[in-house]
Amino acid sequence: MAAPSSTPADLSAALVLTPPPLADWLVVLPVALMIALGAALMMIRKSVRWHGPIAISGLVLLVLLDLGLLWRVSVHGPVTMVMGRWLPPFGIAFTADLLGAAMALAAAVAALAAGIFALADIDAGGRRYGFFPFLMLLMAGVSGAFLTGDIFNLYVWFEVLLISSFGLIILGSEPEQIDGALKYAILNLVGTTLFLIAIGYLYAVFGTLNMADIARKAVGLRDTAPLVTLTALFVLAFAMKAAAFPVNFWLPASYHTPRIVVSALFGGLLTKVGIYALIRVAIMLFPVEREALSLVIAVSAALTMMAGALGALAQDDIRRLVGYLVIAGIGNMLAGVAIGTPAAVSGAILYALHSMATMTALYFVAGEAARLGGGSWSLAALGGIYRRAPWFSAASFLLFLAAAGLPPLSGLWPKVALLKASLDIGAWWLGAAILVSAFLVTVSLARVFLLAYWRPQPGLTGAGADGSAAAGGWRMSLPLGLLTALVVFFGLMPEPLLDLTQRAATGLADPAAYVQSVFPTSAQKGGVP
Repeated sequence: MAAPSSTPADLSAALVLTPPPLADWLVVLPVALMIALGAALMMIRKSVRWHGPIAISGLVLLVLLDLGLLWRVSVHGPVTMVMGRWLPPFGIAFTADLLGAAMALAAAVAALAAGIFALADIDAGGRRYGFFPFLMLLMAGVSGAFLTGDIFNLYVWFEVLLISSFGLIILGSEPEQIDGALKYAILNLVGTTLFLIAIGYLYAVFGTLNMADIARKAVGLRDTAPLVTLTALFVLAFAMKAAAFPVNFWLPASYHTPRIVVSALFGGLLTKVGIYALIRVAIMLFPVEREALSLVIAVSAALTMMAGALGALAQDDIRRLVGYLVIAGIGNMLAGVAIGTPAAVSGAILYALHSMATMTALYFVAGEAARLGGGSWSLAALGGIYRRAPWFSAASFLLFLAAAGLPPLSGLWPKVALLKASLDIGAWWLGAAILVSAFLVTVSLARVFLLAYWRPQPGLTGAGADGSAAAGGWRMSLPLGLLTALVVFFGLMPEPLLDLTQRAATGLADPAAYVQSVFPTSAQKGGVP
């Protein structure tokens, strides 16, 4: 009988053997926190009075965690943690770079504003049926999507946020909500199916789902594998998620149906997850294949801009109008992906960060304008808001300028960057689409201000008739003021955000630091939960 070997097994090639630095835990704590809080709120589902305070406290902590993560990534470069101590590509990786950390922080700020707004917008029935647990689950999915380094787990986090969004969109169970939820669900499930098919195809070609591993191997497979077809599948799937033309019709048919705070979350966050995934895959993983598809993406971008701008111009319902503004913004971001230069990608990222704050705030504006107008969403029935709420009207005006891309607000800088990038490559028609869509959006928002705010409304009855402040008080004014302040600040002082987005775009164009974070030269690298 052979004696057992006394030589210890060398695990360093397969497992991480050193404990992770405490700062590296920032990459997984946002997701863990949201899942834990969602579970805790479900455990106290009969004590709904505690849901709001606990959720708001958790969202404040989420903002702080994401702020710490962004600082660490900005100073030290991308950070990676892998599950189960298994080294990549076998261990599932969480990897945060500047793009993921910045998007996660912007999403957390928008979610915090929405959580505070929900204290006034969501009644006891909505809380009893799980608004705040769904919100925590939604943010777990959004945070996971921005921070994962594995493309299959990107799909998993998409599913997590979709499940929670289904619960949020039908909160109230009104016929209009059920109709909107059906359209929302069918188109998103089609997009999810395409995404899953593309992932299966990807694994068959690469034998891995780790994004850094794919970025390394793609160079050697371009001559033998049909990567353009694979990239086209991903582009189509993410275009459906982001509501890009010609698969954008589900968004204006569904985003106006839930409570206004839910619409704000959807308009501010969910479409940006699709844009983020498209940027990550098309720019970092398959840049050569993106170049082959650039004309198709550019045409889709131009048509998305025009569809959104013309749709907004034709609307009488202010909720639908804001939905079309979301679509117009998606077109601008797609233009950056189509052009593909670091300057254009920087513009697309900057636009996404701006849109998260601005679109969330515009839905708040729509909800408060309807309340002040006696509960109507129709521009034909609204009027005189400026006389009854001058400070709210001033904030609305600033947000309208930001959404239109006019100075001196945050929407100006990404449009300037995208316009310049278009002209630099000779795509004058794409630059023209950016300018024309911006003009049409300006006209549509000017129409809203003239009709709903400036025009008198004789015979007004109902809420707001006496010129009193909003019934929600600080719970509505605080989140709206917070987001408006951010829009103004980054409009007047854009340099920090411009520098961040330029560095993020450079990191996508040359993902060496990202790959090094996942596959360090030393197998003993820390960073494992």
